[in-house]
Amino acid sequence: MDNLAINAIRVLSADMIQKANSGHPGLPLGAAPAAYTLWAEAMNHNPGNPGWLNRDRFVLSAGHGSSMLYALLHLLGYEGMSLEELKNFRQWGSLTPGHPEYRHTAGVEATTGPLGAGLGLAVGMAMAEAHLAETFNRPDFPVFDHYTYVLCGDGCLMEGISYEVLSLAGTLGLHKLIVLYDSNRITIEGNTELAFTEDVEKRFDAFGFQVLTVTNGNDPDAIQQAVETAKSDQRRPSFIKVTTTIGYGVPVKEGTPSAHGEPLGEENAAILRERLGWPLAENFAVPQEVYDHYLNIRQKGEAKEAKWNKLLAEYALSYPERKDKLDQYYSTGYQAKVLDTEEFWTSQQKPDATRNISGRILNMLKDYYPNLLGGSADLGPSNKTIMYQESDFAKANYAGRNIHFGVRELGMTAIANGILLHGGLKTYIASFFVFADYMKPMVRLSGLMRLPLIMIMTHDSIGVGEDGPTHEPVEQLAMLRAQPNVNVFRPADETETKAAWYAAVTSVDVPTVLVLSRQNLPVLMNSGKEALKGGYILERESGAEPEVILMASGSEVQLAVTSKISLEQEGHSVRVVSMPCMEIFEQQSEAYKEEVLPCSVRKRAVIEAGSRMPWGAYVGMDGVYVTMDCFGASAPASKLFEEFGFTAEHVCEVVREII
Repeated sequence: MDNLAINAIRVLSADMIQKANSGHPGLPLGAAPAAYTLWAEAMNHNPGNPGWLNRDRFVLSAGHGSSMLYALLHLLGYEGMSLEELKNFRQWGSLTPGHPEYRHTAGVEATTGPLGAGLGLAVGMAMAEAHLAETFNRPDFPVFDHYTYVLCGDGCLMEGISYEVLSLAGTLGLHKLIVLYDSNRITIEGNTELAFTEDVEKRFDAFGFQVLTVTNGNDPDAIQQAVETAKSDQRRPSFIKVTTTIGYGVPVKEGTPSAHGEPLGEENAAILRERLGWPLAENFAVPQEVYDHYLNIRQKGEAKEAKWNKLLAEYALSYPERKDKLDQYYSTGYQAKVLDTEEFWTSQQKPDATRNISGRILNMLKDYYPNLLGGSADLGPSNKTIMYQESDFAKANYAGRNIHFGVRELGMTAIANGILLHGGLKTYIASFFVFADYMKPMVRLSGLMRLPLIMIMTHDSIGVGEDGPTHEPVEQLAMLRAQPNVNVFRPADETETKAAWYAAVTSVDVPTVLVLSRQNLPVLMNSGKEALKGGYILERESGAEPEVILMASGSEVQLAVTSKISLEQEGHSVRVVSMPCMEIFEQQSEAYKEEVLPCSVRKRAVIEAGSRMPWGAYVGMDGVYVTMDCFGASAPASKLFEEFGFTAEHVCEVVREII
C-alpha cells in the first residue's frame, strides 16, 4: 500500500502540471517517497486542524516542487484541497499557486520559491520551538515537543543563505531540526558536476550536524530509519542525504535537466502510469483504497492532537499561571497597556540619536512583551538592540531572549521570518541600514507572508560620516519604500521614534523597518502622536495659506524647520510636513491627506538625505528636491551634510527658485 500511496503523489503531480502546461515534475517524481514517509510516518500533524500548536512543521525549501505538496494535502484531506483545486494548479484564484504560499493554502507552513530561503525559515521555526519548550515545558508536561523538517535540493545548498543559516543551526545544536536533501544531481543547465562538486556531507559535518545517507530514494523504510536515527540525536541537528532520480518513472526524462521544469507530455504521462503499475488510465483518478489509506493517516493525526489536548488541559490545572502566559503569547490582539500611557509618550526633551532612543524603548517594551526576542547581525552595541538583564539564546540556554545571529544579514532575516511563522513569539532584527541590501530578498518574503517583523536599521545616511560611501545609505530608502506591504519609518526625534515602535509592535500583518540615525537629533517642539498617521503638519504657515510646503523625514526635518524660519523672515508663508512613514500616510483618508498636502499648493520641496525617487507623487511637477542622488564620501558627518547641500542656506536657495 505504501508504494501505491507514493505513486498517487507522483501521478497527481504529473497530471496537475500537464493540465496547467506549466510546472516542475522532476522533483515530485523523484522525492515523493521521502515526502510520503515524512507525512505518513514521521510527522505529528492533524489535517483537520492545520493550526495545532504542537504539530511538526514541514517546509518545502525547493518550492518549485509544490505539486507534490498539494497532492499530499489533497490525499490527506486538508481543508479546501479538493480534486478541483489540483485541476486548477497555477491558475487564477486557485489554492494551488506555482509555489507554496503561506496564509493562502491550509497545510502550507511557509512561502517558498527563492531557493535556500526555506532552510532559513526552518531554522527559525526550530529556534522558536526550542525557546517555547524551555519557557513553558515542565516535568511530565512537554507542551512544546515537535520537529521541523525541511526538504531541500541542490539549488538550495548552492545558495549562500544555506551556509549562513545552517552554520548557526549547528552552532546552536538545534536537534529538532531535520534537513532532507533531495540529491538528484541535476540543475536546469545540466549535471551538478558543472558548478557544484563539494562534498556536501563533509560540509554538514563541519556545521555540526549529524549526517545520514539514504542511497536509494525509493526505499521508504530506509528513509524512515534515517529519520528515527535523526530523532535519537539530542545534541545536533540532522542532515539526511537522500539519493534520488529526477523524473523517476519516465525513461526519457530520468536524470535529465528537461525533467526539472517542463510538463512530461501526454505520451510520457501514459508511460509513467505504465512504469509505476498505476491501475487507472484516467487523469486525476485515484483508487478508493488509496484515499482510505490516507484517511487512516489523518485519523492517527487526530488522535495525536486529542492526546495533546488532554495534556494541555492537565497542564492548565497544574500550572495555571504558565497557561495564562502561554495564552498571552498566542493572543494576536494583545497590546501592552504601556503603549497608551503617559510613561511611554513622555520625552526626555534633549537631543539624542534615534538609535539610542530606540534602544531605550526596546528595553521598556521587553518587560511588557515577554514573548519578544531578537538580536543583531553582530552589531548589537551599535544598533542598541541588546535587551538588558536578559540572557543570550544559546545551545545551553534556549530560554534566552538576546539572539546573536553573527555576521549573517540575509540568514538573520530568513530565520526571523521562521520564528514568526512558528507562532507565539514577536521578534526583531538589526543591522546598519546600508546592509539592507543583504536582507532585501527575505524582507520581500516578510511582506509577501504578511509577517510583522521588526527591523531596526541604524546609521541611516551620510550621517555615518568617516566610514565613507560603502557604509552610507543612499538608495536603500527608495528600495524598501518600493516594496509592497512594508512600513518604512524614518523618525525625526524621540516622539516620532516612539510612534514608529508603537506601529511596529502592534502590527499583525505588516513588517516594519525603523530607519534610525547615528548622530544626535534635536527635539522637535511640535512633534506628536500624529506621527502615527505617517505624515503630519509639524509647523504651520504664518499666513492664511502656505505659499510653499517643505517635506522631510528623519534628520532633515529640523533642517526644514530652520529653513522655514529663514524663508518666513523673507516674507514667505511656509508649512513644514514631517513624513516619517509614507506607507501609513497613504492609508489615511483623502480628506486628511488633502489637509496636510493641499492640491492647491503646487510649490513644494523635499529635503531628505536619500534618493529622490520615492517623493515624486508628493513633490509634483512644480516642486524641487534637496536629496542625495550620488554616493557619499569619507569625512565627518557635519562636513558631508555641508558639502552635499544639506544646509539651511542651500535649501532656501533651492526653494527661492520656485517662489
